[in-house]
Amino acid sequence: MNRRRRTEILIRGNKCLAKKLAEDIKNKYEVKSIEDPNNGLVMIKMRETAKRELFYLGEVLVTEAKVYVNGSLGLGIVAGDEYELANNLAIIDGAYKGNLEEIREWEELLLKEEELIKEKEKIETKKILETKVDFSTMDV
Repeated sequence: MNRRRRTEILIRGNKCLAKKLAEDIKNKYEVKSIEDPNNGLVMIKMRETAKRELFYLGEVLVTEAKVYVNGSLGLGIVAGDEYELANNLAIIDGAYKGNLEEIREWEELLLKEEELIKEKEKIETKKILETKVDFSTMDV
């Protein structure tokens, strides 16, 4: 599983999963904080559709953290004011970069969480579509 997909699952899914995975690593390995979770701003780039030119839409508040896990650098960045989640993401990233044995067990957990996220999205989409107005059936 690639980093982007893994991070998206951990951010969009149940926050307890990220906490559990990070706790597993903290209990077994040395975790050294390089940069405690702190806030920053990141510019959002968008592509204009007509001329296909890039422009900056604005800024978004992020929380970022950096740690060493058993000698491997881990980075966690999340939108918003999420200190604990950013730190947990950094620890998990460090575990993956260090290719620790625990990551093999995590694959199944992450795939299950991804399925739960997809199910929630289906339910949400269904609710939205129930309120959609079909103007073709209206007499004008």
